[in-house]
Amino acid sequence: METLKKQDRYQRLYEQLEALMVKSTDPDARMATIVAVLHHKMEYFFWTGFYFLKSGELTVKSYQGPLACQVLEPHTGVCWSAIDKSQTLVVADVHQFPGHIACDSRSRSEIVVPVRNRDGEITGVLDVDSENLGSFNSTDAAWLEKIVNLIYH
Repeated sequence: METLKKQDRYQRLYEQLEALMVKSTDPDARMATIVAVLHHKMEYFFWTGFYFLKSGELTVKSYQGPLACQVLEPHTGVCWSAIDKSQTLVVADVHQFPGHIACDSRSRSEIVVPVRNRDGEITGVLDVDSENLGSFNSTDAAWLEKIVNLIYH
């Protein structure tokens, strides 16, 4: 998707999600809504979901797409790397990422955005996979970071 079209789509989705967030302050309800909207409105999103830290494990929460890994091996793969580095990671080819966890072999590229609570602590990640190489870029990163901020604010 070309950059301008991608920016316009994210702008509309952000406005839609912002309006929907006033209906509930519950973080789980907000995450489920974010996942549903993103997964069904962004055609290159193959798997869309959240993993959250629970008792030292990164466990799947709300998601849409094929079956997910329920618990991700600690400090391995893209999701844990985003947590350990405390930053959004864009991976053009997951098969070139050291320690990539293949929950579904059809995933070819990925973006992972840390989720921070009101105190700024990382509590989990938004993980989005695509069946295409190089699907994600800085436009996705900027908008998904903004969308993830809607969970607790």
